Amino acid sequence: MAQAAGFEVRHVESLREHYGQTLRAWVTNLEASWDEAIAEVGEARARIWRLYMAGSALNFEANRTQIHQVLAVNTGSSGHSGLDARPSWDRRPLVAERSAP
Repeated sequence: MAQAAGFEVRHVESLREHYGQTLRAWVTNLEASWDEAIAEVGEARARIWRLYMAGSALNFEANRTQIHQVLAVNTGSSGHSGLDARPSWDRRPLVAERSAP
């Protein structure tokens, strides 16, 4: 699908474990602001969201639900992505800076 639209997939990362943690943090925030949430959307909707997020966190943690982040680039008519052939996907520089001894 992406290729047919002119995109090339360059990197795929699973966010499953991170998303479970994120959902738990959202539940904690919702519960910490429970009265405000009820005033904003009503008790029924606040309860539904709490249940949805807590249940989703459990599913991500048990690997019953997955979510992936996909990096795709539009190569255009040239076919060139503009990315390095083997880019580093972590946040550290490719070569660690060293201080002089």
